[in-house]
Amino acid sequence: MILNKHLLLLLTVWLLTGCGLFKEPPRPVLPTPVATAAAFDFEAAAPRVTGEVIYNPVSSVVPTLDPSITALLEQVSQQQLTGYVQTLEGFGTRSVFSNVDDPISGIGAARQWIFDEFVRVGNGRLTVSFDEFPLVYNNVEASLQKNITAILPGRNPNADVIVILAHYDSRSHDIYDGDIYQPAADDNASGVALLLESARVLSSQEWNQTIIFLATAGEEEGSFGAHHYVQTAFLGGLNIIAALNYDTVGGRIGIPQSVRLYTPDLKTSRHGELARYYDFVGEMYQPTFPVTVIDAADRDGRFGDQREFIAAGMPAVRLTESIEDPTLLNAVKDSWALIDYGYLQQVTRLNVAVLANALGAPSRPSPPSIAAMEGLGSYLLTWDVDPLADGYVLLFRPLSSPDYAPFRFVNRREAGNVAVTDLSMDTAYAVSIAPVMENGRIGLFSPEIIMENQ
Repeated sequence: MILNKHLLLLLTVWLLTGCGLFKEPPRPVLPTPVATAAAFDFEAAAPRVTGEVIYNPVSSVVPTLDPSITALLEQVSQQQLTGYVQTLEGFGTRSVFSNVDDPISGIGAARQWIFDEFVRVGNGRLTVSFDEFPLVYNNVEASLQKNITAILPGRNPNADVIVILAHYDSRSHDIYDGDIYQPAADDNASGVALLLESARVLSSQEWNQTIIFLATAGEEEGSFGAHHYVQTAFLGGLNIIAALNYDTVGGRIGIPQSVRLYTPDLKTSRHGELARYYDFVGEMYQPTFPVTVIDAADRDGRFGDQREFIAAGMPAVRLTESIEDPTLLNAVKDSWALIDYGYLQQVTRLNVAVLANALGAPSRPSPPSIAAMEGLGSYLLTWDVDPLADGYVLLFRPLSSPDYAPFRFVNRREAGNVAVTDLSMDTAYAVSIAPVMENGRIGLFSPEIIMENQ
């Protein structure tokens, strides 16, 4: 519905913040919007559909498959993934209590190899370093432990940071015995293989945003390495807007061809926002390998490195294979030969697809300002338009739904000052926006803000 431009636009903002609900402010006259994002008329035109998303004809700039990203997915190599897992298993053990000075076995040799491999695959673009920390478990002190970080800087020096991580350490049933053979192929050489292969593929070109590949130690004893990294990042002012933890993602022949994603508070948290984005982009690029989103911090009674990011208020999720085999947990038979490398390739492709969109699109925007207009269900959205964006997605997600609602779209020339005139008065919405590029890449959504119609 097109608005009468002579109507007065009245302001009421309902924003749910950490401080509580704002009271209704005075109602000044607002500027006339330059565009109207009306609901899609399902009977007037046949929509174009990708997954569950209905494309609004207000804009021709919509999330679609970017051929350059699909080409990157084809570069993900089963041979590389197999070689990475075999090499990590070949160190015999990666226990934090193993010998750190042996050049061919133990956790010291493994971490040096991971460091060197990041350097090798980084195409000269990765900055690789060790992140040292002490580890004392039940009053037993291990040798000085090290995370490995590999930074792929984006073109935007002020960009937020995305972290993908996997732990490289292992443990046996006797946690203090650092000499017991422990291949730890699925848990978690598979996750480290995904990190290295993703770094190899993504380092082949430049991106707008910055990504950090993080291989952690001490996860098996209580996510010590991730805890140390998060503390250091927080104190250093690093703004981590997404953390993806890959743990036990190798799969086995015959399990469902899908991956589980764990997120706490799916409907109301920043972690849930990240989960929805991952699921949406994954479905676009890998429709035959779905993401099963689970509203929980992790599996019952279990934990992973993502919990340290969640505790610090940084959006984080955990990804793991569709069905785990409990007999492989910290077992000698957790060998490279049991992994389905076609499955691991699919999970790696999911990761590359999600990251390439988030890294290759404009930066995550700030939430729009929302003002009530004359007429029930009518609101004006205003925001600063990124010069790199060719259009924007507007999302009004009913709070009762864990999934994306049908998107609305505006072109760049219409963006920044948009009227929406058909919202239900009986629904509370989580409102956010995301930039879209002409090639179809969609960036991360702004943090959601809560709007309650009255």
